[in-house]
Amino acid sequence: MEILGFIIVAAVGYLLGAIPFAVIIAKMRGVDIFKVGSGNPGATNVKRSCGKTAGNICFVLDALKGFVATMFPVFSPYLGVTFSYPEYLPYAGLVAAVVGHSFSIFIGFKGGKGVSTAIGGLFGVMWGAILIALIIWLVVFYSTRYVSLASIAMAATLPVAAAFLYNDGIRLYIAVALCVVVIIRHRSNIVRLFKGTENRF
Repeated sequence: MEILGFIIVAAVGYLLGAIPFAVIIAKMRGVDIFKVGSGNPGATNVKRSCGKTAGNICFVLDALKGFVATMFPVFSPYLGVTFSYPEYLPYAGLVAAVVGHSFSIFIGFKGGKGVSTAIGGLFGVMWGAILIALIIWLVVFYSTRYVSLASIAMAATLPVAAAFLYNDGIRLYIAVALCVVVIIRHRSNIVRLFKGTENRF
């Protein structure tokens, strides 16, 4: 049941994360999100291309799917499903949701950077660390106006905050893994930052 539970939670997390809200919202506005702005199907590009309201809705929905994927095994007993070792499964849901968002089966395994979805999921399992990381995001963003740099700084802060706040290894390992994923997904932004060609928000 342990393996089956992991597979179920990971599958649910991936499918939730794979819902391409950026593509859907942009299409409702008559916009092909892949052909405007940065071409990235994420909340930031939706906000740039479709307006502040659309971008904020996209952010909330992307964060919500991460939160639901993470909390699914916690609330599954209320749905009549009980998993073995449920204390570890939320992390599987979180990682799967971020992977699904970044490599969505619904849009040819393309996707966003995973930041919004990770934020939503992290509020379910390590809200203290993500709050600290979000403060760093705000400081970096409002001092530079670079969303990408703020997101990278937030990702880098997360493992440090987790190491200080928690004494269990699983949250630190997940924080490190998410940090690596977010930074890798921002590799093109990092190149543009070094070249001085990255767009400010």
